[in-house]
Amino acid sequence: MTKMKQLQADLALLAVTVVWGATFVVVQDALSGIGPYFFTGIRFAIAFALLGLIYFRRLANLDRATLRAGCLIGVILFAGYAFQTVGLKYTTASNAGFITGLAVVLVPVFTSLITKQLPAPAVLLGVTGATLGLALLSLGDNLSVNYGDVLTFFCAVSYAGHILLVGRYAPRHDPVLLAILQIGTVAVISLLFGLCLETLPAQFSKPVWQGLIITAIPATALAFLIQNSVQRYTSPTHAAIIFITEPVFAAATAWLVAGEVLTTRQWVGCLLILAGMLVAELKDYLFNVTKIKQARET
Repeated sequence: MTKMKQLQADLALLAVTVVWGATFVVVQDALSGIGPYFFTGIRFAIAFALLGLIYFRRLANLDRATLRAGCLIGVILFAGYAFQTVGLKYTTASNAGFITGLAVVLVPVFTSLITKQLPAPAVLLGVTGATLGLALLSLGDNLSVNYGDVLTFFCAVSYAGHILLVGRYAPRHDPVLLAILQIGTVAVISLLFGLCLETLPAQFSKPVWQGLIITAIPATALAFLIQNSVQRYTSPTHAAIIFITEPVFAAATAWLVAGEVLTTRQWVGCLLILAGMLVAELKDYLFNVTKIKQARET
């Protein structure tokens, strides 16, 4: 893994995160006219159909191992969406945003348990700074834990698992097929839940159509295709720290588009998240600078 490849991968993942953060306002408007499971199912079904049409020749290379890996990643990804959706019924959006972002802490913890090695000090510093920033950005004055918080924590576990699984299987399998399979899996399970728990509206409103188009293509088809293609060139911990910037871009979009006002504390939180990402991203440079200074002193 060359440093240039890793930098390019991290920048691509950052671009994906910008898109995800920018869609929060769109999704919020769309959900006023359709249930979350149907919205997610149709969104992922459109993305699945689009990628299937573009890369249908790749399907000839599908084998059992790739099918198993793609479906497993898709199930874990759906679990993240499901736990978050149900959890939001019992907790505040700020608590949900913070707890979901704890995936950035869980990824290096899980990685350490698997590899039996502690992350680099700069990575730990970056994770700590980003988590503190996320708390300042997302949490309100009420810090109590409730049933929804517990469900949302399992969402964070699921998202951390998704990042780790993509990091594990993307180098071994065709990333395009992995993206298509996981998107298709989420679509099927979401639509099944929608049929059981929701009522499909007779007519889609304009915000619903806009939300489906915007989220299905750039925020699903392209986003997961990029993630599966480039995450092989970076570490799961790097990816997690980059993904934690999503609420920063969501807050910035809400400020620019919806006119939401951020407090000073929230702006400080945004800066801490970005600083944490930069510390983790520049760990090798900082380490080399320290070594050069030590060599000069001796």
